[in-house]
Amino acid sequence: MRKPLRPCCEFHCYNLTRERYCEEHRYKEKETQQDKNRYYDRFKRDKESTAFYKSKAWERLREQALMRDKGLCLHCKNNRKIKVADMVDHIIPIKVNPSLKLKLENLQSLCNPCHNRKTAEDKKKYG
Repeated sequence: MRKPLRPCCEFHCYNLTRERYCEEHRYKEKETQQDKNRYYDRFKRDKESTAFYKSKAWERLREQALMRDKGLCLHCKNNRKIKVADMVDHIIPIKVNPSLKLKLENLQSLCNPCHNRKTAEDKKKYG
């Protein structure tokens, strides 16, 4: 079902659109998202965590985990599915046990859906 037409969100623009902005003001949506990202990066993002995930040590270890798991999602593999891993996840989260953050045995390759499920489970389990 298609979205109903509504006025553009740009002030004093009365063009009808199915999206947030009409064609003429579509660029504003990208600018708005960039502003939100900039704000999040500057005031909310965990700087220490960002620095860790950009470190050479993490990048090397991440590659080792992907090679060990042959680039496949381990959760999908356990469910007899073959799916490419998009990321490497800490089995025991860093916030729970920081000493395991650079241990290969604490890493698993996961696809995005499996990572999202695992992260939600971790939040319930560890808070």
